[in-house]
Amino acid sequence: MSADLPRARLTAREIHDALCARMGLRWVAGLGGEARALETGESRQRRPSLVGYLNIIHPNAIQIVGNDELRYLDGLDPRQRADTVAKIFAYHPTAVILTRDQALPQDLGCAAEDSGTPLWVSPRRGHELLTYLQYHLARALARSITLHGTFMEVHSIGVLITGEAGAGKSELALELLTRGHRLIADDAPEFTQIAPDMLDGSCPPMLQDLLEVRGLGILNVREMFGHTAVKRNKYLRLIVHLTEAGRIGGDDGMARLTGMTDTRHVLDVEVPQITIPVAPGRNLAVLVEAAVRNHLLRSKGIDPAQTFMDRQAHEMRRHDPS
Repeated sequence: MSADLPRARLTAREIHDALCARMGLRWVAGLGGEARALETGESRQRRPSLVGYLNIIHPNAIQIVGNDELRYLDGLDPRQRADTVAKIFAYHPTAVILTRDQALPQDLGCAAEDSGTPLWVSPRRGHELLTYLQYHLARALARSITLHGTFMEVHSIGVLITGEAGAGKSELALELLTRGHRLIADDAPEFTQIAPDMLDGSCPPMLQDLLEVRGLGILNVREMFGHTAVKRNKYLRLIVHLTEAGRIGGDDGMARLTGMTDTRHVLDVEVPQITIPVAPGRNLAVLVEAAVRNHLLRSKGIDPAQTFMDRQAHEMRRHDPS
């Protein structure tokens, strides 16, 4: 089970409130434009960038105005300057930011007020604003999805444990916690595609630190096991799917060599998945640890199954008289 999260949308007010402390933003004009928004979808494709230095040919959603941009405006004659300022605000940018606490030119302030465009001033340099805003907006507006399962850090990598209700996901998570691994999210972890091949998983605020175990109810992992037992987020590297042993068909010779491995398509990313049959007496925690260790070896080019098949082929060639 999975569900796409609602389409990401950020208003100018939300962007300002999230970054004002870190970036030292002051709202100096255009307060009436606080509802202007950035959002995912086709509307973003009309602009080459979410944020960038002042560009009136291919306007950015958020325009950064630094020393060079102000010098450029100052070098124009009055008519050219008036036309250029009008163009800046005619594209309805989400916001305009002045760097290094520069004095606000009167015509920019008046144009921001008249057009209802948020105009902020920051003590930061332009490249600092550009770098952090690009990072923040890319994450905030990235595609996201909620998956059903328990997301944990096992041997330093993010592992999503999935399976039908009653398969033992939470009990397995509890045993992994006692073995020193860490919980990220139980039941409904959220995954955000922050790069073409990278999914970042985190926990919804309502479920933070909590793990539901049948018969025990809801447990607070942080209080029970300490702060180091919980991690805020992790990249998804492996899915471990639990299934009843009876639901798996007859023994497949190749599966006995390589394990029941597959890939699962999450957003635009192919994530390796391994299926583990659940049966009485099987130590699932040990099996998951072994699956993770084997995945790490394979990522380094060490494939035990391939090594065995190569040895077998070598022996067959050695004993073949032809």
